[in-house]
Amino acid sequence: VQLQASGGGLVQAGGSLRLSCVTSGRTFSTYVVGWFRQAPGKEREFVAAINWSGGSTYYANSVTGRFTISRDNAKNTVYLQMNSLKSEDTAVYYCAADVKHAVVVTTTPSDFDSWGQGTLVTVSS
Repeated sequence: VQLQASGGGLVQAGGSLRLSCVTSGRTFSTYVVGWFRQAPGKEREFVAAINWSGGSTYYANSVTGRFTISRDNAKNTVYLQMNSLKSEDTAVYYCAADVKHAVVVTTTPSDFDSWGQGTLVTVSS
């Protein structure tokens, strides 16, 4: 599976951004897709994930209520809508595919097989 993330940029605190992740190489509606982020000097951390149908989603506590993950299987695309952004959301955001799972959402980076190149989100305070 190949993944291409986009949509990052510079935004003021309290603002919004929508990230997109376009995939190819395998039937899109057969696997879990997740978003992770990595801030400078920190480990990569889980942000959100969604199962094959979009019927099951999971969020990190730090983004619950502010971020929304969704998918459009007709467009092979997963979105991450980010609202009420904070300076601590500044990071490179990566999308990833877990082709071993379709129904059960996983959150561990090592469970994800394929990764996109990342898109930088910078939130100014």
